[in-house]
Amino acid sequence: MFKSLAVHNLSIMASKPQRLRHLAESTVLQAAAAKKPRTMTTNAAASDSDPNPMKEAFSKYASYLNDLNDKRERVVKASRDITMNSKKVIFQVHRISKNNKEEVLEKAEKDLAAVMDQHIARLVKELQGTDFWKLRRAYSPGVQEYIEAATLCNFCKTGSLLNLDQINASLQPLSDPSVEPLQINLLDYLLGLADLTGELMRLAIGRISDGELEFAQKICRFVREIYRELLLIAPKMEDSSDMKSKMDVMLQSVMKIENACFSVHVRGSEYIPLLGSEDTSFSLLGVPEME
Repeated sequence: MFKSLAVHNLSIMASKPQRLRHLAESTVLQAAAAKKPRTMTTNAAASDSDPNPMKEAFSKYASYLNDLNDKRERVVKASRDITMNSKKVIFQVHRISKNNKEEVLEKAEKDLAAVMDQHIARLVKELQGTDFWKLRRAYSPGVQEYIEAATLCNFCKTGSLLNLDQINASLQPLSDPSVEPLQINLLDYLLGLADLTGELMRLAIGRISDGELEFAQKICRFVREIYRELLLIAPKMEDSSDMKSKMDVMLQSVMKIENACFSVHVRGSEYIPLLGSEDTSFSLLGVPEME
């Protein structure tokens, strides 16, 4: 009897911790189940009232980049149109001669005004505010070509250089007065001048062949002055590899004009036959070609 009572007591003592553990686990599960719906409801309410600020910021930034890329594509298209039509103006100026100077320059100025009104105006409209600093590389080639055409026309008409302030002033009427107007920067202007010297070299050689030595000598002095001034600036333009390469081309243009003017001055009527002649005994510089 005592033995069976002792066994019964031991079984009760052994099962009591298990019951307590089971009771504790049930209590924890019930508490967790009771709290879980309240937590989910609270998070859902917070999500509806307060959107994720990180997601919203990324959405705004993605929209900004998409708009900027679309604008860049339109700016590149406008720059190409400016380049193409500015080249037409340059080709028109090269048709100049002592007999049609006024007629050719009048046509060139009208074409240049059309480039301004149609294509540069479109570029200005796209580049409102300060976007023209962000997208400079997209429109720089077109601007440089326009500077080349505008300065070439101005030199043939007035014999002087069209400066950067005058070009930027001509852009003012195209801009909205309430925003910062498009301003061509100094680097693009100087790169355009570097290209101008090549066109002036071709113009000088053409004028020599037409017997206008005085005009060619005027071009020679003008190009030499541009090269001299840029030679002082170029070494300080460390961020422009384009200018350094163009300086070498400018030097070649200056030398070609100087040699052509010197040769025709020394040799006179023996200098180059008229363009189109099949006589190859004279070279561009007035020296027989080497075989």
